[in-house]
Amino acid sequence: MSVVTRVLLDVLKPHDPSVLDLACALGNLGDYRVRVRVLEMDKKTETLEIEVAGADVDFEAIQTVIRDLGAALHSVDEVDVSGVTLAPDAE
Repeated sequence: MSVVTRVLLDVLKPHDPSVLDLACALGNLGDYRVRVRVLEMDKKTETLEIEVAGADVDFEAIQTVIRDLGAALHSVDEVDVSGVTLAPDAE
């Protein structure tokens, strides 16, 4: 079985909520390291590069937070996956 340990996302969001609010909302999902970089800003929106890393990243929950805060996921630019070996009796 494999688990996602890191995703790099291209996200478009309105100015409100702030980048800090979005980063904190993502960080509150689990024991994640969240890095947000503003790539571009115009009158109404910001284009962000968001990196979320952790032992088992819940991509569905990340998508939900992004959507609930009024942002749009444009693309998944990078993904890191780690294989997990199950104990013989766990299969």
